Amino acid sequence: MGWVRHLSGALGEPPEVVGGKAHGLVLLHRLGLPVPAGVVVTTEACRVFLRTGRLPDGLADELASAVETLGPSMVSVRSGAAVSMPGMMDTILNLRPTPDSLHKALQSVFSSWNTPRARTYRTLQGIPHDLGTAVIVQRMVFGDRDRHSGSGVAFSRDPGTGENAPFGEVLFGHQGDDVVSGRSLTLPLHTLADREPAIWRDLLDALHRIEQHYRDACYVEFTFESGALWLLQVRPGRFTGAAAVRLATDLADARAITRDEALLRVAPHDLRHVRVPRIAPDADVIARGLGVCPGVAAGRVAVTADEAVRMAAEGPVVLVRPETSPEDIRGLAAATGIVTARGGPASHAAVVARSMGKPAVVGVANLVVGSDSIALGGHTAGVGAMLTIDGTGGEVVSGTPRIVAGGADEHLGRLLGWADEVSGDRSERDEAERLEAAHAVLRRR
Repeated sequence: MGWVRHLSGALGEPPEVVGGKAHGLVLLHRLGLPVPAGVVVTTEACRVFLRTGRLPDGLADELASAVETLGPSMVSVRSGAAVSMPGMMDTILNLRPTPDSLHKALQSVFSSWNTPRARTYRTLQGIPHDLGTAVIVQRMVFGDRDRHSGSGVAFSRDPGTGENAPFGEVLFGHQGDDVVSGRSLTLPLHTLADREPAIWRDLLDALHRIEQHYRDACYVEFTFESGALWLLQVRPGRFTGAAAVRLATDLADARAITRDEALLRVAPHDLRHVRVPRIAPDADVIARGLGVCPGVAAGRVAVTADEAVRMAAEGPVVLVRPETSPEDIRGLAAATGIVTARGGPASHAAVVARSMGKPAVVGVANLVVGSDSIALGGHTAGVGAMLTIDGTGGEVVSGTPRIVAGGADEHLGRLLGWADEVSGDRSERDEAERLEAAHAVLRRR
């Protein structure tokens, strides 16, 4: 079949062949949703490149011929491994697709599979190093075309709480990389409702249709160009903690899934994070931002990734940056918590923090990061000073304030009630053990 596939609803190969991103785009095609025309180079082509140091015979010509069918426009060249690796690999935008430029772009993306940041991320996440990545070449759509253009990201439900309300961020007059990089000040997703009501309506319809298919919350990246919506990526929401509990119970209530399925959707370790600790209300808050990964983290201030790695050998560290990038991955891994001056719920810092389960606060507007200190409004803290952050409410506090335990909610109580009915065991055990007992019974059925 060659090395290149056209993206359409007829493409039936698994993520191991075409990558997770392309697999999601195939779903969007099947649902009749708007996707820019594109082609995908298979993961096997990448594995050949990694073994031999050159592109497989015939690939360059095959790709050039396939891209001609996309029409006379610029293209994007993006990685798309079977397993998500947010921001760890190269992306090339606004490429004028000559055979030579496509050849170089493909080599660049394949080579980025083995960059230090990508290898570090895979090691941290337990992802095998020999998978390779697919590459998607797709017609560009421009969020900076005119006043009716922009880009954004959207969850069908709130990833922090599981509430059944669209959640995300948008930038008008910008491309998508400005949204996810954290460099620009984004606006709440619902801003679309007033500024571009047709786009808002089409986006809500898309989220509803995707959620019905997945029977799960979903995440999409989108661009709108001159009043027309285009979807660029989709995946299930992958909620954890309290959000996973509420989502599962709400879907069961709506009869989208059964109660047994709801129980299996929630991992026992999620319950250990449901009663999320919070900074006590009487704490002296010196700054506020957007909490993007629940929990409390306390540690000494580090302002660079290398500093965080070095200081973490002697105790907990809070990494404080203007924004983070894939080059910061070692520092993000070493830190106990993360704070950034810029960014929103889909910024690099937020996405990586959630994937690692680290409390994080982003978009702290009055934060200035210097070479050896940080300034938060009228408060200054040097490198090594103690800082505590609340990744639920977005509070930043100097020192080590009093911490209070989070309480259970009705959704957790109902889920545990279902678990006890399945297991037939109502003994006094912790919440995770009660869910594990139900899982054991369901797996035997």
